[in-house]
Amino acid sequence: MARTPKLKALINSKCPRCRRGDIFFSPVYSYRQKMNELCPSCGFKFEIEPGYFYAAMYVSYALSVGETIIAGMLTFWLSGKSESPLLYLGVIFGLVLVLSPFNYRYSRVILLHKLTPRIKYNPDLDKE
Repeated sequence: MARTPKLKALINSKCPRCRRGDIFFSPVYSYRQKMNELCPSCGFKFEIEPGYFYAAMYVSYALSVGETIIAGMLTFWLSGKSESPLLYLGVIFGLVLVLSPFNYRYSRVILLHKLTPRIKYNPDLDKE
């Protein structure tokens, strides 16, 4: 029985319990990101309780802060130490718009995989 590595399951947005079923059934950059209610493989209910994914907003915020800091530093370095606030605002707003679907998806995936201690991986469910 081949076990799916945790990082691979996280990157591919797989169920944290069986690491086989997809959490989302649409691609990251699609018109509408739709999440499965239950894991198609093991039947795990992703929204553990009503309002569970409100906590994903904090994860998304942390991802956005990290991305904007990196974008600001790269803009400073690549622009030859430019001091134009419009340059930085344009780059950061553009980046936030482009990465918002990524942040939406992976904030929920990180919340499920890393920040919810009561969800445990079950290797018996990790079968083809």
